[in-house]
Amino acid sequence: MPIAKIEVCRPRSSDEVAAMIDAVYHAQLEALKVPDDDKQIRYIEHLPAHCPIPPGKTENYTFVEFILFPGRSLEAKRRLYQGIVQRFGVLGIQPSDILIVLHEPPLDNWGIRGLPASEIDLGFHLNV
Repeated sequence: MPIAKIEVCRPRSSDEVAAMIDAVYHAQLEALKVPDDDKQIRYIEHLPAHCPIPPGKTENYTFVEFILFPGRSLEAKRRLYQGIVQRFGVLGIQPSDILIVLHEPPLDNWGIRGLPASEIDLGFHLNV
């Protein structure tokens, strides 16, 4: 159940936004082996005046942040990073303009259906 957020510093067309969301979605399906219907991805577009671009980056600077259950291997995380960079590359975003950060709160810190996630059958494996 990854929750992903894509943040950008310039306007994009609806088609570009859909393609970016789709890129992140397919990268997480492939790398993290989440269920096909698990698509919790938000796209946030900042006004350029509200989003200083880090040194050495271009107007295509893109920050992707995930909150996900812990347990994925380093190799699965590598596949996620590489999948996003590859798919964004097709959209004209260079690897040097992409920053990806993962946050992995313990299962006890996820409330699902009124219970800690540690007490629920998640329906998929985390050890990929």
